[in-house]
Amino acid sequence: MTITRRGFLAAGTAAIATTQFPAFAQQQQPDPIQLAATSRVLDVNGRAATVFGLAGPSGQGLVLDPGRRFRVELTNDLPEPTLIHWHGQIPPNIQDGVPDIPMPMLKQGESRSYDFEPLTGTYWMHSHVPMQEIRLLAAPLIVRTEQDVAADRQEVTLFLHDFAFKSPEEVMAEIRQGHGGGGHGEPAERDGHSMAPAADNEGMDHAAMGHGTMNHDAMSGGQGAMDGMTQGMMPGMMGDMADMEMDLNDYNWDAYLANDRTLADPEVVRVERGGRIRLRVINAAAATVFWIDTGKVLARLVAVDGHDIRPLDGHRFGLAMGQRLDLELDLPNEAGSWPILALREGARERTGIVLATAGAPISKIPELAEQEAPAFDTDLSQELRLEARQNLPERAVERSHMIMLGGTMAPYVWTINGAVWGQHRPVAAKTGERVLLSFHNMSMMGHPMHLHGHVFQVVDIKGRKVNGARRDTVYVPPMSMVTVALDAGEAARWMLHCHHMPHLETGMMTEFQVTA
Repeated sequence: MTITRRGFLAAGTAAIATTQFPAFAQQQQPDPIQLAATSRVLDVNGRAATVFGLAGPSGQGLVLDPGRRFRVELTNDLPEPTLIHWHGQIPPNIQDGVPDIPMPMLKQGESRSYDFEPLTGTYWMHSHVPMQEIRLLAAPLIVRTEQDVAADRQEVTLFLHDFAFKSPEEVMAEIRQGHGGGGHGEPAERDGHSMAPAADNEGMDHAAMGHGTMNHDAMSGGQGAMDGMTQGMMPGMMGDMADMEMDLNDYNWDAYLANDRTLADPEVVRVERGGRIRLRVINAAAATVFWIDTGKVLARLVAVDGHDIRPLDGHRFGLAMGQRLDLELDLPNEAGSWPILALREGARERTGIVLATAGAPISKIPELAEQEAPAFDTDLSQELRLEARQNLPERAVERSHMIMLGGTMAPYVWTINGAVWGQHRPVAAKTGERVLLSFHNMSMMGHPMHLHGHVFQVVDIKGRKVNGARRDTVYVPPMSMVTVALDAGEAARWMLHCHHMPHLETGMMTEFQVTA
């Protein structure tokens, strides 16, 4: 998936037109851009698999020219209703893409128009029905700037998925029954030991996002009663949890995909000797955290979730579900090939792509590494190193909320402030207020927390004040607290949820309710 530079432009265009699997390419279509939710067939290690996708004029996904508005006509070509969320963008709430909040899903054959000024950077789009996202109903959404054009870097997008041949319903049934096989220490055998009480929950319906019955009485409940939860813990409880082993993965997927392919047949991106690359990495996986390993090539991390940070050099960076990384790579001035690998945290599985000059030999890369990759950012050391290039303006905080994250592996239920979606109490704010949200994770799994309709800044990590990254999705590891600051936007119901799809499917969502 490339946007080429100099002499590579013509060759790249030809490759896009002839490749077996659609490439993601720069748009040249007149307004409105046509985008379709549709089915497609992938070859996954020699087996055909029918999955979902988002087909634009040049393949899966959209890339917008500098200065172009997001004017899109979305058509549902699937045999079931769907709706697409523009992850990280800030459209009018009516265009946000959450079923029935406020717009209904699109029926088969139905279309809907979208028109808003997009944020620039690396974003993506996906169904807000968890079962559909597990079936790969997602694609990149790249909005380029004039600076991107002037930088004269070859742009490469790395779009990551986890994949199962079984249906999402079968996957969820195995996870609920404790047979997913992905955790440490047989997590299905344990209690889960959540600090937040799990609500009585039989699971969410097919959309879970908009078809539950709202508890309107709860919407006037103010700040809630969770702020002092940690102060009332029984002695020794924190120590008991510290002795437990965190659960990294709760399902062993059949394959891990990079741009729809595995390492059995990876995408090979042609590059120049001494090539200058901007690598846009998007973690669209349902339930897998990845490390991005650039091998012998030094990477420079320049943006997260579409927003610039002060550059950070390294060879390995991690990202949780829903998050994005922009990496700049300067390749050696020689012929060769350079694998860019995505390593599944706490496991040996990996996927990736290969950057290679013309005619360079490409070695076979095993799909299993020799050693397990470590857990991701359990001490938040990576997040602590990220510093925004542009901070939120200084102003007084007018409202604060403690957001308690809880849940158990058995029964498999995940909660926000002790409740599942439909039994939740909205998190309240007024338009224009400076708001602090403190995410306190009292479960033994990490949670990538995503807020719709807003960009926030990380301002406190485990009690340490920081001028952290600006984001839309922040990872909160077990037994940790991360605080973000934001200015409340449009008066509307904005979803706030974990981007681990099985967690979301079992209720881990609330709403950030902004009033005028």
